Amino acid sequence: MITRYTRKEMGNIWEEQNKFSIWLKIEILACESQNQLGIIPNEDLKEIQSKANFDINRINEIEDEVKHDVIAFLTNVAEYVGPSSRFIHLGMTSSDVLDTCLAIQMKQSGELLLKDLEELKSVLSRRALEFKNTIMIGRSHGIHAEPTTFGLKLALWFEETKRNIQRLKNGINTISFGQISGAVGTFEHLSPKVEEYVCEKLGLQPAPVSTQVLQRDRHAEFMCTIAIIGASLEKFSTEIRHLQKTEVLEAEEYFSKNQKGSSAMPQTRNPITSERIAGLSRVLRGNAQAALENVALWHERDITHSSVERIVVPDSCILLDYMISQMTNVLDKLIIYPENMKKNINLTNGLVFSQPVLLALTKKGMKREDAYKLVQKNAMQVWESKKDFKKILQKDPEVSKILVDHELDSAFDIFKSLKNVDYIFQRVGLIK
Repeated sequence: MITRYTRKEMGNIWEEQNKFSIWLKIEILACESQNQLGIIPNEDLKEIQSKANFDINRINEIEDEVKHDVIAFLTNVAEYVGPSSRFIHLGMTSSDVLDTCLAIQMKQSGELLLKDLEELKSVLSRRALEFKNTIMIGRSHGIHAEPTTFGLKLALWFEETKRNIQRLKNGINTISFGQISGAVGTFEHLSPKVEEYVCEKLGLQPAPVSTQVLQRDRHAEFMCTIAIIGASLEKFSTEIRHLQKTEVLEAEEYFSKNQKGSSAMPQTRNPITSERIAGLSRVLRGNAQAALENVALWHERDITHSSVERIVVPDSCILLDYMISQMTNVLDKLIIYPENMKKNINLTNGLVFSQPVLLALTKKGMKREDAYKLVQKNAMQVWESKKDFKKILQKDPEVSKILVDHELDSAFDIFKSLKNVDYIFQRVGLIK
């Protein structure tokens, strides 16, 4: 686990204290339902409710001997309860406790991750509006394309974060199912009403059908959702890393006063957080693959999934919690250099306006194929001579006989790239 960076609230969900507390709650709720059905006497239920407890060290001590975590837990609880403990776990199987508990922990984690994403969305909203009209070059294949704005780049990430919030809500709904159905899911030794009661009290839904386990496609969906969110964070961080290149330097991670960039080169200011996020996203994808491998179990169950998900589920939840918080911090403090954006737009001496010139020629009646050849011919001169694209076009008789000066000026008007920015911001819900 990434314990060094784990935020406490998320880490606590996956600690043994929380796990065993949920196990105990499940067992007590099952006893309450069995009491309502007339199976457990009132006095025994009171004994269970008042005395049931556990000691983690004692559970581990027993497990070292019996090699079974749930039996070790039940043995320890019985030491607290006494004779009435014979009614605990009545008709149940280990996975009734394990899988229902895991559903609760995943739901708890998912709800924290939703809060993280909402914080990220809020920062993206604020900064997108801040740079709504900050013009920069758009890039296609890494090559200068046409002007866009930095605000639009952030609006794109804002919209993607909204989708990730919805994906995560769907994933939480998918995993929020419990089971108290017995050894192979047939309720042979307990009533389905027990399952309904326990799940209702825990804020879960009863699985419509289960075997000895909840089906792992549910867990795989949740884990794939985490991986997708991680991929989005990688996408954001990769763009920041590009924009921080020395020869680009349109945006830069905040560099604190005493921070160091390199052990060898004192001048360096590196996008280390973005690089870390990009790297860690690979772990999330690997964990999602492991969760997909867990879907196919033998018959009503085997335990090949168990050892895997004890690692990948908590680690992915903890890791994504960290990654979102780090990305939120990066974006909150991201330094933007509008002057460098302007400088970079001018690197190609006006070539970024080639399409407006092409369209202006076609609007005046020139065939598109002919207009393309004419514009490309002049553009290639700019690549070779490094001269100003507009001036070269003005000297071309084929262009000047079709486009007068003010029409050419209009084609080179960079502020036309802003005309639909507000419309796009309205569509994504950033402005009314």
